[in-house]
Parts: sequence; structure tokens; C-alpha cells
Amino acid sequence: MPIPAGHRPKALLRAAAIGAVVLLAATGCTGTTDPGPSATTSAGTAPVTFNFGTGADPLGFDPALVSDTESYRVTRQVLEGLVTIDPVTGAPAPSLATSWKTLDDGLKYSFKLREGVKFQDGTAFDAAAVCTNFNRWYTLPKATRGDGSAVMFKQVFQQFSDNAANSLYDSCTTDGPLEVTLALKMPLTGFLQALTMPAFAISSPAALKKGTANTLDATFSGNKVSKYALHPVGTGPFMFTSSGPSTVTMTANPNYWGEKGQITKLVFTTYDQPETRLAALEDGTLDGFDPVTPSNFDKLIKSGKQVLQRDPFSVVYVGINQAIPALKDLKVREAIAAGIDKSTLVNNFFIAGTATTAQFIPPKLSGFNNAAQGIPYDPVKAKALLASSSYKGQPLKFYYPTNTTRTYLPTPEKVYAEIARELTAIGFNIVPVPVDWNSGYAATVTSPGDHALDLMGWNGSYADPDNFVGPLFGSSNGELGLVDPQLVSKITRARSLPNGAERSAAYDAINKAIATSVPAVPLAFPISAIALSDKVTSYPLSPVLNEVFNHVVLSKPPTG
Repeated sequence: MPIPAGHRPKALLRAAAIGAVVLLAATGCTGTTDPGPSATTSAGTAPVTFNFGTGADPLGFDPALVSDTESYRVTRQVLEGLVTIDPVTGAPAPSLATSWKTLDDGLKYSFKLREGVKFQDGTAFDAAAVCTNFNRWYTLPKATRGDGSAVMFKQVFQQFSDNAANSLYDSCTTDGPLEVTLALKMPLTGFLQALTMPAFAISSPAALKKGTANTLDATFSGNKVSKYALHPVGTGPFMFTSSGPSTVTMTANPNYWGEKGQITKLVFTTYDQPETRLAALEDGTLDGFDPVTPSNFDKLIKSGKQVLQRDPFSVVYVGINQAIPALKDLKVREAIAAGIDKSTLVNNFFIAGTATTAQFIPPKLSGFNNAAQGIPYDPVKAKALLASSSYKGQPLKFYYPTNTTRTYLPTPEKVYAEIARELTAIGFNIVPVPVDWNSGYAATVTSPGDHALDLMGWNGSYADPDNFVGPLFGSSNGELGLVDPQLVSKITRARSLPNGAERSAAYDAINKAIATSVPAVPLAFPISAIALSDKVTSYPLSPVLNEVFNHVVLSKPPTG
């Protein structure tokens, strides 16, 4: 079922000069053909450096093992997948594969690969390289993947080779030097859309071997990573050069098969405080930054900077860990939901236009259900639910991130403080547990532990409802301590149904089941925004953050 046509992103000040159009589509695709690489653009004789500010450090650069926004922001520049996202329709579009077709009623996909492409280490991209990557993901050792909660392969295919009977993935077969077939054990409607994610970008097999990619014997941003994750090698428009404290540097790939763009050196620098990002843009240190926060939104407008807003395609939520005994009681979880004033949160701590929500699937996707109203804010009802529950004042540790700005959570400390105040007012014993994002916040709250509640969010990566409910509720995980085989079964069935009324009805039922059982409390679909200097005349704005900087267009410096 196609997603309704989107609209030109909301932009303030000279945003019309940017003119990026972003639409989303969840249409199935049985075949498409690429007319070939677009005309390349020379960077000219003078090198061009582009400095971009971010709100948090990346967690590593092996996209198969991390799923955070800032890691993906880097790896999107360096690595590419078989398919990418069409910037106009949002549908899967050719990248390293030039065409494909669906076989055996959706159980197999045959891809023809692009000729003449080389990895940045000089080795050839071919069918064998594709299968090396897919086989690596399928056979990831438990010591490498952990519980798999951060590994997108599990979130899409459910299991790995050591639990092959329950995995949706079957095999990768080379049919020639530039032809490959991927086989599934059951149809997966969002398969092609899922392949657009950075997690399925193709790495150089030689670099994977050299960097012992499955051996986590190094550290980065407090996380265990492999040597490969410190220096990824792909086919993308930029080559990874170096990373240091709060800085990642890349240089243009001179042998890139596609559009090279104007930027010859790309630098991402972390500014964990909104005020320092704003100051760096105003004094010319930065050429742009992401995300804009409500506190600097008006300042950017008044100073004449460009501000571009993405269409909302993420959800922020409070996770409830049912492994904590007090939270096994449904009435306790219902009291939490009824005790949170989502409107206050949205009005005070998010960019204007952000909408509250009672569900996890955004309105633009076919699974959105207007009938899923959830539990409205009602502190009187919340107190009554708590009084009639088994809760007796046990302390509940509420984890929240600090020193970070996320696209789905621009001011985490303020959002936490308001929620904690509201829950305390209805009778909960809330214990604050602040964790620095760069000290492993995401890994901490998505792993088994003593976190009763956590403040978290999810950025949509592709246009399919499974991308929102599958990762959170499609299997057991350490964040929610959820054991709900009926819900898992519903999600597994829905993801394999063809687009249409039956699939929409299946996701309607899933939304209702989540709203009824309250495994987490969705708060809002945040609008995120970026700020750009006057030197930028076009930026590839994308609601799924598929923003590759060879498509950034810069104004020409004055001559004479």
C-alpha cells in the first residue's frame, strides 16, 4: 500500500533555496532498472572542507553491529548497500545493484550488480563480496553480537545461523561474477526496504578479514568494537580517514563510481551542548549542525541561518522493564501511562509541530491506527490504578541519557525531569539514574539490568510498519523484559503479508495489543531539524536520515 504523497519539508528562512523534496513509499518492488551512474562533478582545483556538528559521538563504524544515528551518519558516507532510497518516491532504488527481480513468490530475490566498482582499498566489488557480507551477518558469533538487540540483521530476520530454524534468512548464492540471489524461508514484505538500511551496507571482505571484524578487541566511545569498526572500508563517495575525541574525518573517494560532489574533506564534530553548536555555526566554525533544539530554534531564525525540518519519522518513548517484579502488574504500567502528560512534554521540550502519540507506527505508514487511542493523561485515574495495584512504594530506577542531543530527543534531561515529577506526584518512588550517552547509555538500557524505566527513542530507517514494532516488540529483549508470544506471533505474521487491507488490519491489531498491554509508553513523533550556513544551497534532507554529503551543493565563492 503506497504511502500518501509527502510534501516539501517545512523550512524556515531561505529554505526554498534548499528545495529538498522527501516522500515516503512502502510499495513492493518486483523489478527496477538503473539507467547508470549520474554525471560526476569535479570538486575543482581548490579543496573544499565541510564541517558539520552533531549532538553525540558515534558508537563505532561497523554498521552491522551498531544501530545508532551518529554511527550511521558516518557509515552512510563510506559504505553502500545493494539498494538505496529514491529521494523523490522513498522507494528502493539502485545502488550497488542496478536491477533486481522477485522470484518464487517472494522467497528469492535476484540482483544484477554494478560493473567496475571497487572498494576503497582497491579490491573488486562483486557477487562474492556480497555473499561474504550476508554470510558474515548470518553467522555472527554470540560473543560478537551479544543478545542481538543492536544488530539489525536480527531485527529483520529474527535469528542467526545458530538458531537457523527460526531465522527468516536462508542463503546467498553467486550466480555469476555480478549476479547474486538472496533466499528467504518465508516472504518478507519489507525486504527490499530493509536492505536500504546502513546495516546492510557492503564492506570490503579484505578489510573485514584484516580488521578481524568479529573480534571485539578494541574500544570506541566506551564500547567494545573490532579493529575494523575503527576504520570501515566500502564503496561510498567518502573514505574514512581518522577518528579522534569527538571528531571523525573523511576524504572524497577519487574513484567513486557515482556523483563525487563538491566536498573533498568532510569533518563531523560532536558538540553535546546546543549552545556550543549554535555558537560554532554563528562564528563560521561549522557549516551546519544536526539537531536543532527548541532553545536555539528562535535564535537561528533571528540570526538569519537556514533551518530545515524533516518530516517526522521517529518515536520517543518510555520503556518499561517487566523483568522488574513491580512492573509485571498491568495496573502499574497503566498508571505510568495515565500519569504522563504528553502534551506538556511536546509543548515545552520539542520543536513546534511535534505530535503526541498513543502508538509506535507513524501516521504515514499503513499500520497507523486512529482507533488506538491508548491511555490518556489522567492523574486521578493514575492514582486510583496505583492504589488498586500490587505496587507498595518500591524504588523504580529511571534511566535517562545526559550530554547528548538526539533527533528524537533534543532535551533528554528536561523531558526526564518532567516525567519524573509527574510520576512522583501520583505516588511512584522514582530513582533518577543519569547515564552519559557516550558511556554506553543505549547498550545499558537495551540490555538486561536494573533499569525499571528508561527514556529512549527509535529513528525509522525504512518505510514499513515492521521497522517500528518489530525491533521493539518482535522478540524478547533486555530493555522491556517482555515475554509475549502472542504479540511476537502477530508481528511475525504481519511482516510476511502482502501490502493491502489484510496487512493493514494485522498492524491495526498489533497497535491495539501494544496499547492494551503497555510494554512501553509512546510519547511523540518528534520533528527534527538541521541548521545550515549560507554557503549551502542544497542539502539532501531525508526523514530516514539517508543524507549523503556528496549530494550537498555549495554556493560558489565570489571571484575577482
